[in-house]
Amino acid sequence: MANCHNQFVDFNSTISLTSDRKAKLKKSRKRLRDRVRDDFKENHPNEIKPKFGSQGSSEMRTGINPIVRVVDEDGEEKRLTKYDTDDGVYFVGPLEKRKAVQTYHDWIWDAVNGHTSIPPVDKNTCVRTLFSDGHHIDQPIYFMDENNDEHPWLAHRKHGWILSDPKEFYQWFNDQAAKNEQLRRLVKYLKAWCDYVNFDNDSKKMPTGFIITIWASDNFSAADRDDVSLKNTLENIYNSLSGKFQCLRPTTPKGEDVMEGYSYEKYFMDKLKSFLESARQAINETNQKNACFKWQKHFGARFSCSTAKDEDEGAKSYSIAPVIANNAKSA
Repeated sequence: MANCHNQFVDFNSTISLTSDRKAKLKKSRKRLRDRVRDDFKENHPNEIKPKFGSQGSSEMRTGINPIVRVVDEDGEEKRLTKYDTDDGVYFVGPLEKRKAVQTYHDWIWDAVNGHTSIPPVDKNTCVRTLFSDGHHIDQPIYFMDENNDEHPWLAHRKHGWILSDPKEFYQWFNDQAAKNEQLRRLVKYLKAWCDYVNFDNDSKKMPTGFIITIWASDNFSAADRDDVSLKNTLENIYNSLSGKFQCLRPTTPKGEDVMEGYSYEKYFMDKLKSFLESARQAINETNQKNACFKWQKHFGARFSCSTAKDEDEGAKSYSIAPVIANNAKSA
């Protein structure tokens, strides 16, 4: 079997956030927190003061540099990498002091507006602040009744107050990854695959990183090599979804099918099947370069094959010519 473990390790380094980008996210997050705090002191002095909690891929250490397509003023297409983090804004106090969902969204939007030259975006689940270099900070808003709630409620503009506990989720994942760090790398590989597929097709979308994280965790198969582990995990995911296409949330609200509203089931399953078939072929290959190209087909050029050898693994080399028997015949 061709061994592409080292190519995957290099790929992990390529798609992972650099220390500089992590530092930039932390700096942006701190400044936005300061703006929100200052705004509440000045404009809402009698309201519950906001608290903050980082969440998502930054807490799970599964963030990647996604590929995005942009068109410049001359109409030329370019590829850029964008990166982000989620920073929850929490209001903890008596229920009678809770405001309407849109009120909290408006307050946070007003607080961060003007921090960058790009106006913030008021999304259903968060307020997003965009930065000119491509990164952004999402600030979902939560409320907890200090007397009754064990878990926070998300301020969702479309669905109202939704029970949601992001801290419980990332702790659940970190507990899984603590058993084997290979799981974190596999999540990033699968997110990078979805990202590459999304880049080539804007009309249909692959599942979110949140969903991919659950599927990878539920179907993870450890191995000595990342390529073997990924192939086996893909097998498990495909078999599981072939039985029933769903993704059940493992934490509050536990058992919720988070695939609700996803309309590209056949599209995703076709992409997954193609990826799995290439993974099987790559593992069964004897030529490392050929195997690497099969993986690269689903990851794009960021999955480099420059270090893969164009020779059959296990082939012998000789420092002197082998002895040929006198009765040897031409093939």
